[in-house]
Amino acid sequence: MGYIKKLLMTAIAVVPMLFGMGALAPSMAQSGMTCEQLWYERNAIYAAKGYCFKTQRARNVFGRGCFPPYGKLTPGEQRRVADIERWEVYQGCR
Repeated sequence: MGYIKKLLMTAIAVVPMLFGMGALAPSMAQSGMTCEQLWYERNAIYAAKGYCFKTQRARNVFGRGCFPPYGKLTPGEQRRVADIERWEVYQGCR
């Protein structure tokens, strides 16, 4: 990992703690994941909650099985999805 990337990741992790903003930085465990792995992990969270996927790609992977609560996430799941989305942006996945 390059120096600038390491510096940026450190800043992302430390600044929120300094200002009492909680854990805004993505988990370091996700740093080695590919865009495909991040996409899968994020959508698997929704699939487990019965989300009705709109894209053909997601339906091919997770099926059409919509069920209650239709993708409504707990606060912890919402944080996990947000962490994954930050890594997707950081890695240029979207």
